[in-house]
Amino acid sequence: MTLSHGFELQRDEEIAETNTRARLWRHVQTGAELLSLENSDENKVFGVTFRTPPADSTGIAHIMEHSVLGGSRKYQVKEPFVELLKGSLYTFLNAMTYPDKTVYPVASTNAQDFYNLVDVYLDAVLHPLITPHHLEQEGWHYELDGPDAPLTYKGVVFNEMKGVYSSPDSLLYRLGQQILFPQNSYGYDSGGKPEAIPDLTYAQFKAFHETFYHPSNALLFFYGDDDPETRLRLLDGYLRDFEAQQVDAAVPVHPPFDVPRRVAVPYSVNADQQNGQAPKALVQMNWVLPEYVDPAQVMALDILSYALVSTPASPLRKALIDSGLGEDTTGYGLMAYTRQMTFSVGLKGVAPENAARVEALIVETLRTLADEGLEPEMVAAAVNSIEFSLRENNTGSYPRGIALLTRALNTWLHGRDPLMPLRYEAPLTAVKASLAADPTYLQNLLRVHLLDNPHRASLILEPDPELAQRQETAEKERLAAVQATLEPADLQAIMHNAAELRRRQEAPDDPAALAALPRLTLADLDKESKTIPLALSEPLDSRVLYHDLFTNGILYLDLGLNLQGLPQRLLPYARLFGQALLEMGTETEDFVKLSQRIGRKTGGIAPSAFTSAVRAGADAVAWLLLRGKSTVAQAPDLLAILRDVLLTAQLDNRDRFRQIVLEAKAGKEGGLIPSGHMVVNTRLRAHYNPADWVAEQIGGVEYLFFLRRLAAQIEQDWPSVLA
Repeated sequence: MTLSHGFELQRDEEIAETNTRARLWRHVQTGAELLSLENSDENKVFGVTFRTPPADSTGIAHIMEHSVLGGSRKYQVKEPFVELLKGSLYTFLNAMTYPDKTVYPVASTNAQDFYNLVDVYLDAVLHPLITPHHLEQEGWHYELDGPDAPLTYKGVVFNEMKGVYSSPDSLLYRLGQQILFPQNSYGYDSGGKPEAIPDLTYAQFKAFHETFYHPSNALLFFYGDDDPETRLRLLDGYLRDFEAQQVDAAVPVHPPFDVPRRVAVPYSVNADQQNGQAPKALVQMNWVLPEYVDPAQVMALDILSYALVSTPASPLRKALIDSGLGEDTTGYGLMAYTRQMTFSVGLKGVAPENAARVEALIVETLRTLADEGLEPEMVAAAVNSIEFSLRENNTGSYPRGIALLTRALNTWLHGRDPLMPLRYEAPLTAVKASLAADPTYLQNLLRVHLLDNPHRASLILEPDPELAQRQETAEKERLAAVQATLEPADLQAIMHNAAELRRRQEAPDDPAALAALPRLTLADLDKESKTIPLALSEPLDSRVLYHDLFTNGILYLDLGLNLQGLPQRLLPYARLFGQALLEMGTETEDFVKLSQRIGRKTGGIAPSAFTSAVRAGADAVAWLLLRGKSTVAQAPDLLAILRDVLLTAQLDNRDRFRQIVLEAKAGKEGGLIPSGHMVVNTRLRAHYNPADWVAEQIGGVEYLFFLRRLAAQIEQDWPSVLA
């Protein structure tokens, strides 16, 4: 057995799919596991994950995630990461609370910066300060403006989760999981329900960290081109302070339902949200599927899910939209981040009296597909799209290493092989063979895991204009009951504590503590700027910008349409026009066949808007982009599709365009609460330069107002919209 810096080597394998050497280590003294992925990626990633299944909905895991980042043994400042970021070259820095785990990942392309981030993160999670003030600031506390004033709740997570629970889309996602797993930890909200958060005590809070934030319960991860021995040495420097301990953090498999269930829950609406229309319901059906044990089965279910709901031409999604019962689909299709996978699909913008019709339509469509099968072109598009995504491994600005960590945790968290989700060649080959040998392969999967599966729960969110008032009244009554039991000295103590909390928040950090934070120096920086190769040509009076970069055999093509000369009144149509080019069909194909062709022959084509101010000037640029990608061998297919959609698009299908507009409207409305900061930012920036004004017209709240008007105009004056 190979030993190095306190770690013993468990496995040493090559992962051909990512050109990576994978070594799985176990820390002898504590039992902590380390997955060390070694490759040539300069974007280095570290992550530490703790299994943190909640026992209630007080949000203890979420509040802990916030609190451990508020100062530690070595770095005793209020917000070490805020200070660190002032001089960091990080490419990712965050923390995430899941229903069963808390993940702390960082990434940087600069080696010294990377190790600085790792050091601060490890000290934060293993040796945080987490005083009562941290719980009060990040979780909840009482506030009182005066001895005779009403008592109130304050706290970062408390306020955050109030916002989450006021968003019907967020509520649908959270409750959809909870009603499927009422008998294990997934039945609680790890983020915290607002009414339950004030039940959390400091003793519980402290005990939670002592129990779950221990190396024996840690899954450690490194990825990239940094020195693998340095990884082990750095980790052992922290882990050697601990002894092994037993941590019961397993999520048990939930027993299956005997019969499907149906749950109706109210959600809050107000007149502003409804825009003068009758309030609408959201309907979603949710299934529990098997554990992530058989990678070929998971691959097949992923392909089935993609075929059913992931494109406008997917038959289940199309049936829901074509029904006219709602405005946009809901649900995430297949999800694999819980111990047992789930599948969800539904419809938003539904008249409450039509909820049962939506459920019946989903079941009826699935039954028809199980009996008759999916179109071969749709299956081929699903297989190609998923295979392309796996081989491309393009995560954009999101570091590849974090994407691989997230995948590995699907199995690793539950005691199974962390490399299983990273190897896709064998399961992909197996699924292709099954599809070739048995035309009913996906139909059988659909029947077994969806149609004949009783572990299913339908969730209906019903609009309730009075819910917010009832919740506010209940909170005030609870606080009044608490206040009635308090003596004058207690009230003074609450006022003093709130004042002390504000003082601590506003007080500057100790300069000596700030100086202890690791910082980059000029010597740590690359002395040469990285440049992207660029060649410019102008065939046929068009400008072609070519970047000769290694892309693993994939061609990326952005085709830009300049919006500079577009009349201002037409700007809001730009995004819809780009979507219509790809989703309304051509002179030879309806939109279903076109969508399937794109899925079969390319890695995808999507519309995108780009706006920017011009450096050292008052001008602005605005472009509508059609962004396509394919293998080099498929490039002629990609170009042929672009030729067809640009020159022969059929834009006169009113029903299809109405669907596109309603989906866009529902999406913007659903994002108002969870992305409110972005809505405000876009709105404010629109006052300062023309580029941001354009961004507001084609993507901000002004765009939502336009979509609402347009939805009515399509009904009243379609010819003018078509023109």
